[in-house]
Amino acid sequence: MASSAISLWESVSNEFAAAADTVGKAVAAVHGQHRFGASGIQWRKGVIVTAEHAVRRVEQVRVNFGSDNSFTATVAGRDPSTDLAVLRLPENATLPVAPVDQAAELKLAQLVLALARSRRGNVVASAGIIGGLSGEFHTWRGGRLDQQVRLALELYPGFSGGPLLSAQGKVIGINSTAIARGRAVMIPVSTVNRVVDELLEKGHIARPYLGLAMQPVDVPEALAAKLKTPATRGLLVVQVERGGPAEKAGILIGDILVALREQSLHETENLHDALLSAKIGTALPLTLLRAGNPVQLSITLGERPER
Repeated sequence: MASSAISLWESVSNEFAAAADTVGKAVAAVHGQHRFGASGIQWRKGVIVTAEHAVRRVEQVRVNFGSDNSFTATVAGRDPSTDLAVLRLPENATLPVAPVDQAAELKLAQLVLALARSRRGNVVASAGIIGGLSGEFHTWRGGRLDQQVRLALELYPGFSGGPLLSAQGKVIGINSTAIARGRAVMIPVSTVNRVVDELLEKGHIARPYLGLAMQPVDVPEALAAKLKTPATRGLLVVQVERGGPAEKAGILIGDILVALREQSLHETENLHDALLSAKIGTALPLTLLRAGNPVQLSITLGERPER
């Protein structure tokens, strides 16, 4: 191998080693439910970002920044849809804050380094590249990522919630294996900031809802012909939540919803997609069939109550 190539790889190796040493001091092992669950990182002073699945159904967790640095942190908020949770450190925890790249320009095949902390408190790493980039991505639990970033590297158990670093040694996102059904992906900085801000303010992510239970059904041709835009399928209302947005709008059991915001409702996924970009308090036009006749209603979206 040419000396210039050796020098290049040696330089990259040294940069990654230095980044792991520097940023690793802000990486924690998160022990939820009396067991090791994931990693986390001090995103802002006194605030740790970690994986939601590691701190589910607990209010306090132990975070370990090394053999002599263990603290009890309080869960400030959770978002299962993006698998992010926020923990608050006690005031006596004086630890470095991660260097976050707030305006990272991600590139396909870019070299990246994933960091985590093991059960025993050692910093561990996994290197690879960005294997895929695309636009906005909706997780299987309804969360919104500003960009889909697929990773071509190995995320071992405990790496979820840990940081992903660029070759410049700055954090460009949070690693996860839970939001894309086991595939290694990165949650971008912009998404993490948005979720952290709302979790610190409210403790949860406010999401719009209608207060309905529905199931897809075929719409007979005779009924479909009465609609301005014929529909072959719709959503049959089988339950209306008392006091919810749907009841307030006048929706009844037995109605067949065929369009929301002029978007056809063939499956429940169509309804979820229509709500993803909608804001709480917005009035949306709704088309339904009732007793064989088309009805136009307006429904004002409410905030999904915490269960």
